[in-house]
Amino acid sequence: MDGFLNLHKPSGWTSHDCVAKVRRILQQKKVGHGGTLDPMATGVLPIALGRATRLIQYLPGEKAYRATVRFGLTTTTDDIEGETIETRSTASLTEEAAIAQLDRFIGSIEQIPPKFSAIQVNGKRLYDLARVGEDVDVPVRTVVVSAIEVGGWRGGEFPELDLSIACGAGTYIRAIARDLGEAVGTGATLSSLERTLSSGLDLGTSLAIEALTERIEAGTFAPISPNVALVGLPAIAIAGDIARRWRLGQRVAIEGAAVPEVAAEFYRVCGPAGDFFGIGRFNVETAQLAPKMVYAPA
Repeated sequence: MDGFLNLHKPSGWTSHDCVAKVRRILQQKKVGHGGTLDPMATGVLPIALGRATRLIQYLPGEKAYRATVRFGLTTTTDDIEGETIETRSTASLTEEAAIAQLDRFIGSIEQIPPKFSAIQVNGKRLYDLARVGEDVDVPVRTVVVSAIEVGGWRGGEFPELDLSIACGAGTYIRAIARDLGEAVGTGATLSSLERTLSSGLDLGTSLAIEALTERIEAGTFAPISPNVALVGLPAIAIAGDIARRWRLGQRVAIEGAAVPEVAAEFYRVCGPAGDFFGIGRFNVETAQLAPKMVYAPA
């Protein structure tokens, strides 16, 4: 079985747990995921099946989340599941004061990822180093946050702010929560997280594990085709001998209406009926289409 699955990840599961479960349900070894979610988080987890595992790198990077930030609490992991570092009563913090700091987290921003994260330093994962107590300098990353909207506010000793966040790949929502707490002077941690959009797949069409199992047993499950999942890439249509040679791994000359109007690094290469052939690169100077990844060999 080849294609993509829009899985609704449950809380308490790692992304690896989800992949292992899907392997068992589908009785298929070749399964991968795009865009890791922390165990606490729920929501969209893109799953690639069969040949589609080679396409994960070409999925769109835009993501969206619903997050809740709890003020007055800091933890080792920057979320509610970590060990408490400090608590302080912040009943005096107002919604207006918290919201006033949000603009600094919109746009192209520098971010220090949580120490408990999958980023590698000197060949080792940060969470592995953190678990053995090794203190390392976490490299600063530049990430893009396109929008932050306020969804709600709950006051009290440890106030909570609900946010909807749209961002690019590599953004840590836990780090936004931590840094927002520092900005208002109270400290903060992430108390809940739901991903509503990832790699072009949205929460409304996601499938829970139970629903996936039911569809498999009923024989009604159909994976999402690469043409749908990769719709963000401009398409080049080829046919006949040109298509045959390209699918054999050869560079081919593109002429006339087949020449792409949109410049891009990668293109979806399709047949005249919309069949997905793979990923290609187009050289404007030579007007040649080169195979980058042939999904459907001739």
